[in-house]
Amino acid sequence: MRIISYNVNGIRAAITKGFLEWLTQANPDVICLQEIKATVDQIDTEAITKAGYPFQYYFSAQKKGYSGVAILSKTEPKNVVYGTGITSMDLEGRNIRADFEDFSIMSLYLPSGTNFDRLEHKFNYMDEFQSYINTLKLEIPNLIIGGDYNICHEAIDIHDPIRNAKVSGFLPEERRWLDGFMKSGFIDSFRHFNKEPHQYSWWSYRANARNNNKGWRIDYHLVSEPMRSRLKRAVILSEAKHSDHCPIVVEID
Repeated sequence: MRIISYNVNGIRAAITKGFLEWLTQANPDVICLQEIKATVDQIDTEAITKAGYPFQYYFSAQKKGYSGVAILSKTEPKNVVYGTGITSMDLEGRNIRADFEDFSIMSLYLPSGTNFDRLEHKFNYMDEFQSYINTLKLEIPNLIIGGDYNICHEAIDIHDPIRNAKVSGFLPEERRWLDGFMKSGFIDSFRHFNKEPHQYSWWSYRANARNNNKGWRIDYHLVSEPMRSRLKRAVILSEAKHSDHCPIVVEID
C-alpha cells in the first residue's frame, strides 16, 4: 500500500499547477493533504473523483482560506474521524483520521510558531496532541501519522542548523518534543530507510532556496512501532512542485 502526505499550500492553487495530473501518475492508495485552505464547496471534488479518488474527506478551518486537512482514498475507510475533540486544535482544521481494516491513517498539520502567540499555541498543541495520541494508541495500535509537523528533528534535517538554531521549527524545545514523540512509539519512516543529508520537504520562496536546495525536512510519516515489519519503502518526491512543500511517500505491506 502506497501512502502519500503533501502540504499543498492551497488545494485550488495546486490544482491549477497540475496537481491532479501528478496525482494520477503518482497513484497512491491514500493521500493525506495539509493546508488545503478551502471548504469542500470550493473544491472540484468531481475532478478529484475522476483522478481516481472517489472517497474524499475534508476538515476545514473555521477561518476562511486557512489551514485545513484532507484524506483522499481509492477505497472506502471503515470510519473517518474529524478532529480530535480538543476545541483549540479543531477550530483550525488540523487533524483527520481514516480507519481501514487493520490500521489507521491520520493527516496532521501541526501549527507553525511564527510569532510569540503562535509559538505558545504550538507548544500547547504539541502537549495536547501527545496526550491524545497516547490514548488513541491504546485503541488503535497500528497508526500512521502523515503530515506537516513544522519541526526539523535533527541537524541533518535542515540546511543551516547553526543559523536556524533560534528559529521556530528548529528550536531545542520543539526538537525535544518531536524526539520524545518518536520515542513514545513511532518510527520516522524516511530515516528508517534513508540516512543521507540534504533531503528536504520544504523550501522558503525566498532567495531561490529550492533551486539551491536550502530546505527543511518538516514533513513526516511517523509509523507506530507495531507496524515496523510492514515498512517497505519511504521516499521524498522533491521533483513535484505544486507547493513550497513536496510530497513524501511511505509504502507498507
